[in-house]
Amino acid sequence: MLSQFRVDELLAAIGERTPAPASGAATALTAALAAALAELSARFAGDEAGAERARTLAAELVQLGDEDAAAYAAFMTERNDETRAAIVRIPEEIARRADEVVELAQRAAGELSTSVAGDARAAAELGRAAAGVARGLAELNRGGS
Repeated sequence: MLSQFRVDELLAAIGERTPAPASGAATALTAALAAALAELSARFAGDEAGAERARTLAAELVQLGDEDAAAYAAFMTERNDETRAAIVRIPEEIARRADEVVELAQRAAGELSTSVAGDARAAAELGRAAAGVARGLAELNRGGS
């Protein structure tokens, strides 16, 4: 679903007064952007395995963004242990993948010239931010609403 939006449509959808897509989807997409930058960085560093893993992570993160939006909508419709578990599990998965993006970006950064190292640093920072937000969402969803 998320990957079918144009950027302006996606921003409008996230900004609407609806329960989803919202912060979970935005966090997953932030991590996916970080993964794309990590892929770029790994390619310049000559790490094709790292680049392919980053590409896979980006696709998984977009999928998790879709899953998060669907899970939160389901939770808003029927609040029970099963729907709550989903809105905790998915952000935790986003955080784990974002952590892996950070590792890939940092590995590439050590191999890059300054002209491309900024992309690796950006990937790492975006990945760290996404992981932190995702963990915060999981914790919030675990205990509240």
